Amino acid sequence: MNLKKSHITLILVAAIVLGFVGAYTGVKVAQPDEQNEGSTNDLSDLLGQESLNTPQNMEKVAQAYQVIKQNYIEDVDDTQLIEGAIKGMLGTLEDPYSTYMDVETMEDFNETIESSFQGIGAEVSMVNGNVTIVSPIKDSPAEEAGLRPNDQILSVDGESVKGLELNEAVEKIRGEKGSEVTIEILRSGVSDPFEVTLVRDDIPLETVYSSTETVDGKKTGILELTSFSETTYDEFTEQLNDLEEEGIEGLVIDVRGNPGGLLTAVEDILKLFIPSDMPIVQIEDPNGNRDQTFSDLEEMKEYPITVLIDEGSASASEILAVAMKEAGYDVVGKTSFGKGTVQQAIPLGDGSSIKITFFKWLSPNGEWINEVGVEPTMESNQPDYFYTSPVEIEEPLGLDDADQKIENLQIMLTGLGYDTGREDGYFDSQTEEAVMAFQQDNDLNVTGEIDQETAGTIEANVVENIRNGVDDLQMEDALRSLYEE
Repeated sequence: MNLKKSHITLILVAAIVLGFVGAYTGVKVAQPDEQNEGSTNDLSDLLGQESLNTPQNMEKVAQAYQVIKQNYIEDVDDTQLIEGAIKGMLGTLEDPYSTYMDVETMEDFNETIESSFQGIGAEVSMVNGNVTIVSPIKDSPAEEAGLRPNDQILSVDGESVKGLELNEAVEKIRGEKGSEVTIEILRSGVSDPFEVTLVRDDIPLETVYSSTETVDGKKTGILELTSFSETTYDEFTEQLNDLEEEGIEGLVIDVRGNPGGLLTAVEDILKLFIPSDMPIVQIEDPNGNRDQTFSDLEEMKEYPITVLIDEGSASASEILAVAMKEAGYDVVGKTSFGKGTVQQAIPLGDGSSIKITFFKWLSPNGEWINEVGVEPTMESNQPDYFYTSPVEIEEPLGLDDADQKIENLQIMLTGLGYDTGREDGYFDSQTEEAVMAFQQDNDLNVTGEIDQETAGTIEANVVENIRNGVDDLQMEDALRSLYEE
């Protein structure tokens, strides 16, 4: 399957859009669904008369400011104190999506919405206090390096990110095109952290890619959405029309690894598929009042449709998946990320903003998927070797060695078609034969031992398979589900 690739790298910033779960690191901060460029231009309009009714104990804040300014042993910058106070207030909310964005962060954010950005190409969020990758962006440095959803970032260029706010961590990761960054990763199920060095690159905002497959003699369209931006609806409709003109008999909408984006973008796409007698999405305010969005669709598509999700599908992707599910379409893959809130960015008058959670979003049936995710109607896993992690080889591994690294490499080799006979971490003669066959096929020195060069080549082959859709069992299941009775 030759899906057209995008070149997206980690963008930093929280988008004022429906679905970024966190932050792009040239890194992108994954954020909850955000309203359509949801910034409010006039703070007084937002606050109204309530802005005048500040609590009496706010005097404590002014007193604390004066105490620090007049008595601290060193000079303290006013901006440092004021921004620290704002961050402190937001921190007490214990909401990873409500954050302060200073002038520089806002400028970076605006760039990511308008054109392209630079970084490593991954969406990140704060999960249980850990900076965590929600999803790498297709064809980005992060994807090419094999980074995956739920990978925890421990350090950047040797500096720990523990205790940092999400935007602070992202600032360490993002950078100019061509520059290098080394990230220490902890992967679930793997005992030892490992380091990955990436070269930052440009990340364009093209978001929809189409292809076709023939399944049981039926021409089937595939539309892959990498995020929901201002142009996504137009891209989607144009490519869907092209596929329909080609005579497709079924459609897969693939939002795996899609961190979300603009609320209006996903709403407009859903209006093509969700009947007019059910809401597309419901937005609930703090008082429990709900605003429902409906389509005017009277005739459903004549062909079957399946949605494909995974644990990297978040926010706007989840709005799409759960609405399609509750409308009766199949959803295939793994339970999604679980982000059911909507943010807006409120400008503070000097170029900085507070991005704060305003609303919940609910499914057509009124379900809130926050921290739960959307469960597929058909669970589907990728092959075991898709979930392995890179290994660092200090001394060559060979016959009669036993190590978790060997287990990891045995799974990779078996997935690549080299039968090791076992996957328990013991290096026996059959594993040696598999290693020798791999080395011979890849023009390596045929020793039967795994040194760093052999391990690196094994890993590179695995990443290449994943990026090229080889052994994509989830896609196979999604395509098969279209025509099952």
